[in-house]
Amino acid sequence: MGELWVDGGRCQGHARCWALAPETFEIDEEGYAHVIPGRENSGDEPNVRKAIRNCPERAILERETSEAGEKASEVSAS
Repeated sequence: MGELWVDGGRCQGHARCWALAPETFEIDEEGYAHVIPGRENSGDEPNVRKAIRNCPERAILERETSEAGEKASEVSAS
């Protein structure tokens, strides 16, 4: 799994990610989610996978690094 991040253009502030994985996600003063610094690589943890599956806006993404550079893709929490 690559580095997790929350797309600010998609996040609508439902806070489901924070409710399910508060050790990985935080909510800012405007009500939008962010990945807590240092927790970007926690996407394999069961509660984080559950949070990803429960995001109604599909705002939690994975940034993969390859030889061609960084690429953002949606995370599939199967």
